[in-house]
Amino acid sequence: MANINEVAEAAGVSISTVSYALSGKRPVAPDTRRRIEEAVRELGYSPNAGARMLAGSRTQIFALTEPLRKDTHAPTHMSFVLATAVAARRNDYDILLLTDEQAQAGMSRVAANGLVDAILVLDVAPDDARVALARQIATPTVFIGIPDDNEGLVCVDLDFEAAAARAVDLLAAAGHSSIGLVGQTETAYVKSNFPPRVRASVLARAAEQGLEVAYGTTGKKHADRAAARRTAAQLLDGGATALILHCADEAHAAVLAELDTRGMRVPEDVSVISVGASFDLSTLAVPLDSIPLVPEESCDLAVELALEMLGPSRPEPGLRLIPPTYESRGTIAAPPGSRPSGAAAD
Repeated sequence: MANINEVAEAAGVSISTVSYALSGKRPVAPDTRRRIEEAVRELGYSPNAGARMLAGSRTQIFALTEPLRKDTHAPTHMSFVLATAVAARRNDYDILLLTDEQAQAGMSRVAANGLVDAILVLDVAPDDARVALARQIATPTVFIGIPDDNEGLVCVDLDFEAAAARAVDLLAAAGHSSIGLVGQTETAYVKSNFPPRVRASVLARAAEQGLEVAYGTTGKKHADRAAARRTAAQLLDGGATALILHCADEAHAAVLAELDTRGMRVPEDVSVISVGASFDLSTLAVPLDSIPLVPEESCDLAVELALEMLGPSRPEPGLRLIPPTYESRGTIAAPPGSRPSGAAAD
């Protein structure tokens, strides 16, 4: 890779003139700038991050803080990492992935050293320690998720509350009066911001609609298929005629396996809808109705906001909630007892 000395020699100018032209610190004659730019292109010169920081220009790097813990559901989290990297690359940015389990440590480090232009925050906890740090540092920060204390922050997320309420409304409209919610792992309701929001919204909307609702987690580990089956069994034995699934892909598969073991058909015997899934539902034994979480939507918006925060007119702090969309695959129907004898599900 060419260095700044070679660029200066090719353009017939001093090293300091090249630095001024690239950083914009001092005016450079148009003809001189043109020669420097041509030399940069021909030689493939790219100033390193340290030089750019010294010159006061951008590093073209975003930090993505994504703490990897033992309970992290890697497929879900990596889908957001990939979506963020793609969105950043589309805007000529690279991603520095910070995976410290003590997430604020890495975030504090890059902010103190000026290594990045902005920080994107994933795996947001309800009481996230990175909130206080984001308010202290000068580096622009965007949260992909909503902590409980979000005043003054820029946050992006699916409107999980609206998504959960829509699922309840769809089941109520189909005639169901008893609904079961198969939720996330027990840990997720402590360490993640969105599972409690979905649960609260389902319970609140069911109460408004006058429906009975029961809820259960899917154990302590994402891959605990037995726990997911037990929860589904308890909800069905308790009288639920419809299930809302807000859990990992393994738990979705386990619930469908439990229904199959019982000889229950979807939607003839039980209606099922998935809320907030970021994986491909077509891989399931029964492709389900869904109100999905699309990583690209959240990450594209987060990168756009990060870029805006680097400009002269910074975006106002606040929540940017992405409206949910409903994808129908025919897995919601009227409960068996409400259909005329012999009638098939729509």
